[in-house]
Amino acid sequence: MIVEGFRECRRALDNGYRPHMIFHCPDLYLKNENEAGIVSDSVARGAEEYVCSKAAFLKMAYRDRPDGLLMVGPHVAKRLKDLSLPPNALVIVTEAIEKPGNLGTILRSADAANVSAVIVCDRATDIHNPNVVRASTGTMFSVPIVEASSEEALAWLKERGFKILAATPHAEKLHFEVDLTGNVALAVGAEQYGLTAKWMDSADLRVRIPMLGLADSLNVSAATTILVYEAVRQRIAAGVDKVPDFVPWHGEGAHDH
Repeated sequence: MIVEGFRECRRALDNGYRPHMIFHCPDLYLKNENEAGIVSDSVARGAEEYVCSKAAFLKMAYRDRPDGLLMVGPHVAKRLKDLSLPPNALVIVTEAIEKPGNLGTILRSADAANVSAVIVCDRATDIHNPNVVRASTGTMFSVPIVEASSEEALAWLKERGFKILAATPHAEKLHFEVDLTGNVALAVGAEQYGLTAKWMDSADLRVRIPMLGLADSLNVSAATTILVYEAVRQRIAAGVDKVPDFVPWHGEGAHDH
């Protein structure tokens, strides 16, 4: 897989990733003192180093405005049997998500909400697509990602006592009217059609997100973020999760959220 960009490479390395190769172009560096650290850390983990001209790097880069760093390394997806979850685990399940940007944004929200795992079912896009890495801003390396069929995932979740939540415009209850503090799996479906009957019929909780304007649906990544942060709100209120530390503002660029 390809990992491109300063933030993405840094977060990969900080989470134990071991790239096979590191390509870098000093002429494109935005922060000279930090990029060199990524190169040295990659080499220390066994990566082969390649210094590139600007013309060569622009040819290999996926970004429109690359910052001169690109790693190549192994895939990160796990299997269900590799997962070790804490009590009261919160899991996101995606079914047939097609757009890499949406999957990457879901992974970014999963990291921010301290989700225990993201299970990608019946995939319709390569989860190691460079645009997934980019949209996740590198957080795909901090959240366990599993690939499985829907049948495998449903059986695994049921065996472990998970409540499965499915969002649908046809549900009576709103998303904040159900208990999301135990072992909960938030299931979201393809951008155009939503969850299939397989997941809807297996859901323990069916909820809808209130839509007060003309739009009758939300982007799947936006809907996932709303659902997962309702779970976070409930878990903090119940003492399942702790209140995050306050981070004071120190000027422009001090916080990337």
